[in-house]
Amino acid sequence: MTTSPRDWQDQQTIDRMLDEAGTWAVVGLSGDPGRTAYSIAALLLERGKRIVPVHPVFGEPGASPVLGEEGYATLADIPFPVDVVDVFRRSEAAGQFADEAVAIGARGVWFQLGVIDEAAFERTVAAGVPMVMDTCPAIEWRRRGR
Repeated sequence: MTTSPRDWQDQQTIDRMLDEAGTWAVVGLSGDPGRTAYSIAALLLERGKRIVPVHPVFGEPGASPVLGEEGYATLADIPFPVDVVDVFRRSEAAGQFADEAVAIGARGVWFQLGVIDEAAFERTVAAGVPMVMDTCPAIEWRRRGR
């Protein structure tokens, strides 16, 4: 199966995730306000979403909450349902998080701007989990005039 950006950025899938998904696990989110993951997580909070930081640092003793939310070292460590797994990792490392999202029963996967893994897209969609790649919620909300 050959995919294209038209498949990865299906507007109905984007709209459903932005409008209906309440809990977003943000992979790669740490307490560094200079990182894009931090500013997008803050935007998600402003938009009424619950964010769940996911970063290996949360496996270490004394890790502080990020944006007021407790973090987890892995997606599998999250003890409650997740609607969307939002991935801020390089393309070559991102696919494993799509697989983990499917494994935990996430309702969607979002790869951020510049993060593309066609094989992960195919696996995730084949598993029945909608996926978006190579865009950002901030861009999509702006595009919608919101």
